[in-house]
Amino acid sequence: MFLSATLWWPTSARLALAFLERGYRVTGICPPGHPLRAVAGIEPPHLYSGFNSLESLRAALNSAQPDLIIPCDDGALWQLFELYRTVDDFRALIERSVGRAEAYPVLQSRFRLLQAASQLGILVPRTVAIDSKEELANPSLQWPAVLKVDGSWGGEGVAIVRNRAEAARALARLTGPRRTLSALSRFFIKRHPLALWLLRQTKGSRAILQGFVAGRPATTMLACWRGEVLASVTAEVISSQTAMGSACIVRALKLEEIAEAARLLAKKFMLSGFHGIDFVLEEGTGTAYLIEMNPRATQLGHLNVLPEGNLVDALAAKLSHGAPIGHADSNRIAHDIIALFPQAWKTTPASPLLQEAYHDFPREQPALAAELMRDPWPERRILSRIFNIMRTRRPPETFPAEEQRGQEASSPKAVPSAPRRAEVPKSP
Repeated sequence: MFLSATLWWPTSARLALAFLERGYRVTGICPPGHPLRAVAGIEPPHLYSGFNSLESLRAALNSAQPDLIIPCDDGALWQLFELYRTVDDFRALIERSVGRAEAYPVLQSRFRLLQAASQLGILVPRTVAIDSKEELANPSLQWPAVLKVDGSWGGEGVAIVRNRAEAARALARLTGPRRTLSALSRFFIKRHPLALWLLRQTKGSRAILQGFVAGRPATTMLACWRGEVLASVTAEVISSQTAMGSACIVRALKLEEIAEAARLLAKKFMLSGFHGIDFVLEEGTGTAYLIEMNPRATQLGHLNVLPEGNLVDALAAKLSHGAPIGHADSNRIAHDIIALFPQAWKTTPASPLLQEAYHDFPREQPALAAELMRDPWPERRILSRIFNIMRTRRPPETFPAEEQRGQEASSPKAVPSAPRRAEVPKSP
């Protein structure tokens, strides 16, 4: 199993542990100081070269000769798409890992993907493609709205806007010269290995203006094989790192309209591997609106909340043509509320929910747990620390308050009922 990761997120490390438990040989590619390198039992991951990241990936795949690739962030996925277009040798492997190649251009475009979802009868907010600030003057546009730019992830490239003026300012920030400066900063200071490559790939990226739906965010992760959903895990986001960022504390739920949307999209694009879909549960009605799809692994794949164990178990059973292996009942998560490690500990350490939630803590890998509790490797470097100090001394800008308003508008309500109290593990 080959895991590709370009960001210092814990997703790849947690999936690596799950695949190791199933007896897989696991390796991958990642930047220096990545959590994947702290996982005991995997073959040493290959390193990305910041100046020729695509060649790094090609060489790593030639060396590893994997049966399947698991992209763990958007940059990793986009490089697989580029490799498919430029290197014949990996086409069969990439289609086996992600899905039908004809779908790749749609999966890279928020607007085209939401169009496709709407045509399948899936409920999506009203969405308009924006190619220039002049188009924001269209009197038919409705406010408030969410402005999003292709080629962004983790809440970056997204802004909640109340009117045309705010939208124009946000569009200039997300698509203008500041985007180039941000990419240079990520490359030279944050050491993101794909920063320059992604800047070239996303030049002239399309933006969309999506109708704002007040409600609670929800997310689902799928294990798929050739258009079939093998299993899925769905959760309501109770707490997140930022208004538009990744989840910290979630509550497991089952909703038929989300499961049906997942089934339709998997069949439409003949998806394989792991994929994530984000929704908003409308305030008052609970209706699920699809707002975004992440055609790569997200945070829920290793959680043992399914009868067969987790999503890795479901995919492993399919790959081995056997019955689901599953986990012992003692390892199954019986709680509804789950605190994702380390996000919940770092972002909401004072939350009372941490006393009631199941803690997603890798007890079997103390070195990994210790690494995840530290600041990401780029943040520990002296240049990044100096840069962050300089940023904190700058006066605040006039319009990022729109994100704060969005956080207030989309904050979930208090959880109506709590599960049994879980033991809170000691901090590593």
